[in-house]
Amino acid sequence: MATSTEPVPGAEEKKSEASETPTQTEQPAVSETASTSVPVVEEQKADQDAAPGSSDGPVVVPPPASTTPEKKAVAFDESTEEKTTPSTPLQKLFVELPSIIKDADYGEMWEVKLSAASDVPTSIVLEKFLRANNKDVAKAKAQLTEALKWRKKMQPVKLLEDVEFDATKFGGLGYVTVYPKTDSHAKEIVTWNIYGSVKDKQATFGNVEEFVKWRAALMELSVKELNLSSATEPIPADGIDPYRMVQVHDYNNVSFLRMDPAVKAASKETIQVFSMAYPELLKEKFFVNVPIVMGWVFAAMKLFLSPETVKKFHPLSYGSSLAGELKGWGQELPSVYGGKGKDIKEGLTVKYGSSTATAVEDTPAEDTEAKATEEK
Repeated sequence: MATSTEPVPGAEEKKSEASETPTQTEQPAVSETASTSVPVVEEQKADQDAAPGSSDGPVVVPPPASTTPEKKAVAFDESTEEKTTPSTPLQKLFVELPSIIKDADYGEMWEVKLSAASDVPTSIVLEKFLRANNKDVAKAKAQLTEALKWRKKMQPVKLLEDVEFDATKFGGLGYVTVYPKTDSHAKEIVTWNIYGSVKDKQATFGNVEEFVKWRAALMELSVKELNLSSATEPIPADGIDPYRMVQVHDYNNVSFLRMDPAVKAASKETIQVFSMAYPELLKEKFFVNVPIVMGWVFAAMKLFLSPETVKKFHPLSYGSSLAGELKGWGQELPSVYGGKGKDIKEGLTVKYGSSTATAVEDTPAEDTEAKATEEK
């Protein structure tokens, strides 16, 4: 039998014969019927067995498409290599994820159990940390590690679900309102901080750690409404992030913010912690009924937040101007904010009791992670 390289010379001889004896080019006509094509092939086979290099008799030229499978194999290998070699910041951060979880000894973020690259909720979390760091993988890795360690220690989900905060200190200070999706707008979530409800500034802000825990519980309530653990659509590459919320800080009737040390300490710590632990969750942040003396607050924010984040901040002198800033759904706000909707007190809030919130550092981290897995 002929070897795999023998048909090639035969093909060239066939081409040569065709140019020298044109009458032989009529031979392919026998392939029009199966009954006549078989003898030709058998005759060629016999001739090849007898004299592999001979040009006597008909020659059947193998189809040139025989090289196609090899090309497909190369293309497939290249495709596989592209898929397995991380090229985007998100892919690179996914590669780092196992070491991040190991270093933090914790793997839950915003009730999402961090897992493989095919997991959409995990990709949303990683993308937010990347965007907070201008897609710098090393910086995103460092921040994510720090945030996971903070969650392991603080247990914010437990703060929301199990802790009753002191109503005399924090009652009426924070609410969450959910505006369901309509034909004119997507689902909107607003976190309200009503600082005018503070009765005793030292009681509310004096214990910075306690204030941060209360504030974290309120933030977790907002994040819970985003329902990231059930998300099925990733954040579009370089597109608009749909998994964000609005925050409103109302300073109406506030008279205690003029450089008060307790308030400044609590504000500074909250800004630092939240910029680290809750990146890219805000779509816009409004400061309404802002007195002139509040300038130091914005100066403090600029020290810890990126310019992109600061651009989302909007100070308004009057609360009634807020509805006009929220195109498509501003009329659903309460009348005090320029809309025609229900009062914010009809919304959601954290749990309150008569005693101070208790620490939960001793709660096993596995409990929170297991719960996140079950809910997912």
